[in-house]
Amino acid sequence: MGLNTVKNLSRETLEGMLEDFAKNWLAHDGLWFQAVENATDMATAIKLDTEAWEKFTRIEAKRIMARHNIEPNGGLNALKKALGYRLYAVLNEQAITDETENSFVFKMVDCRVQSARKRKNLPPFPCKSVGLVEYIEFARTIDPRIKTECIACPPDKQERDFYCGWRFFI
Repeated sequence: MGLNTVKNLSRETLEGMLEDFAKNWLAHDGLWFQAVENATDMATAIKLDTEAWEKFTRIEAKRIMARHNIEPNGGLNALKKALGYRLYAVLNEQAITDETENSFVFKMVDCRVQSARKRKNLPPFPCKSVGLVEYIEFARTIDPRIKTECIACPPDKQERDFYCGWRFFI
């Protein structure tokens, strides 16, 4: 019997595998975090998670740019395009709203991690400190001129119809 290869798979199977890969990546991220938290404490786990995300988000942005022919310094349109190709985009519901010609808002309308915690009656995961590094560095990798501002992100308490929101502007 020959070696199975993705070249012989249907589009439907490949799309299913992409979703599985994204879920596996997210599960590994969560398990890694829990292992560090259990061995140390929440503050240390968040500190180390932030360091990992700072590096990972740049790698992800560069690979997305290369795969999808997104030119460096492509401004807000390049960032919008790149956000749609992140692994999160496979699993989470995201929305982009233009504000001005020099700004837009990105919202994580449904977040797999936060939704799972809500179903289990757990408090939201306090991801803001990690998110700040993640989104700032992702946008900066796409175009160093882009600035990032957090609108709201757990553990922020205000009522909203999204889990986290980010404003990007030049």
